[in-house]
Amino acid sequence: MTRIATCALLLSGLAAACLAASPAHAGDAAAGDQTYALHGQITTVAQATGGFASPYVGENSLTPHQVKSTSDATLYLGAKPWRGGEVWANLEIDQGFGLSNTLGVGGFPSAEAYKVGKMSPYFKLQRAFVHQTIALGGDVLRLDATINQLRETTSTNRIVLTAGKMGVGDIFDTNRFAHDPRADFLNWSLVDTGSFDYAANAWGYTYGIAAEWYQGPWTLRTGLYNLSKVPNGIELESNFSQNALIVEGERRWHIGDRDGAVRVTGFRNRGRFARFDDALALARASGNPPDLALVRRKQNRFGLAVNAEQDLTANLGMFVRAGTTQGAIETYDFTDIDRSLAVGGALKGAGWRRLQDTVGFAAVVNGISAAHQRWLAAGGLGVLVGDGALRNAGSETIIEAYYAFRPVNWAAITLDYQHIANPGYNRDRGPANVFGARFHAGF
Repeated sequence: MTRIATCALLLSGLAAACLAASPAHAGDAAAGDQTYALHGQITTVAQATGGFASPYVGENSLTPHQVKSTSDATLYLGAKPWRGGEVWANLEIDQGFGLSNTLGVGGFPSAEAYKVGKMSPYFKLQRAFVHQTIALGGDVLRLDATINQLRETTSTNRIVLTAGKMGVGDIFDTNRFAHDPRADFLNWSLVDTGSFDYAANAWGYTYGIAAEWYQGPWTLRTGLYNLSKVPNGIELESNFSQNALIVEGERRWHIGDRDGAVRVTGFRNRGRFARFDDALALARASGNPPDLALVRRKQNRFGLAVNAEQDLTANLGMFVRAGTTQGAIETYDFTDIDRSLAVGGALKGAGWRRLQDTVGFAAVVNGISAAHQRWLAAGGLGVLVGDGALRNAGSETIIEAYYAFRPVNWAAITLDYQHIANPGYNRDRGPANVFGARFHAGF
């Protein structure tokens, strides 16, 4: 048993004891609303690559013949200090490394792998935020208890304010079929739109504030978040001097009794960014190796994403994601993808009498701009990719399939397979086949 699994069992035991001592189950109020909640989870992902064409490698290359694993355990603590208000803290223990130390592919195969890794378990306070719901009328709405959401009665028309440390994906670019690497797809460019360069530190979290306005079938969201101090950095800005502004509109509908939704998300990142061609021009003039840091200046980077989901039957749902951004400017906080198109779906196991089980299948094509290609061809490095050369550029094409076996409602074992053509946009390398297994338990 890994050390993080031992820590997780201790956390789970403590949480179970707390729940057992509370007959009302996590602070149920007389009216059925919760006043406090306690949840926990543990997830372990192991992935392996076999052999594939690798005639040359660089500092950020995916390499063949390796096995890596990551584990995390999280305790979610929530309380209701006043009407409509919630305070949440997420305490997490992490351990392990992604394949090639989470490098080598724009659409990296595990969203459970952070951009940093350690052999020993380490502690992080990943989220700490205040959440306020203001009812505006309409039909009565019962919000179910879940992670970072107390069971609460409000109205369909409402305003929701969130401030503190959080993940941008907690609020923006969500999707019922592809957004949770602990339960559905694992690939970075499936759980989020690949070109959505959202603000985050190396663990995927940031400080900010967001507002959501729900009105009938519509929702308008906006948020302001701190970028990292330097691209792909560990430390975050604290004063919004480098920031991400995000706006999203959502429309929900019913076709018969089948639910569907579409979301359009736009972002504007403002900070000290570099243009690839500026760095290459300076390198040619000076005779020094190309360096993005030397040409960074305050400017904006824009992007747009569309994300839709639709139930086709009671057990089958589909999704599609598409996005683009300014590929002439370096990626700041997410991954090296300038345009992305993904489509997939999930099927519940009712047909083979395993209703709790799920089969998922998806494909995604990721691309980079001509300027981005020139940068990598000159030996430049990106956030995740960089083979030291790029003589034969092409799009990354990724197929992912998984089967999630859920023997009990609180745990699942998933087998996952990904086929990655042209890893790092390099036709000279790959294709890489990534085989994975995931264990997840939560309460």
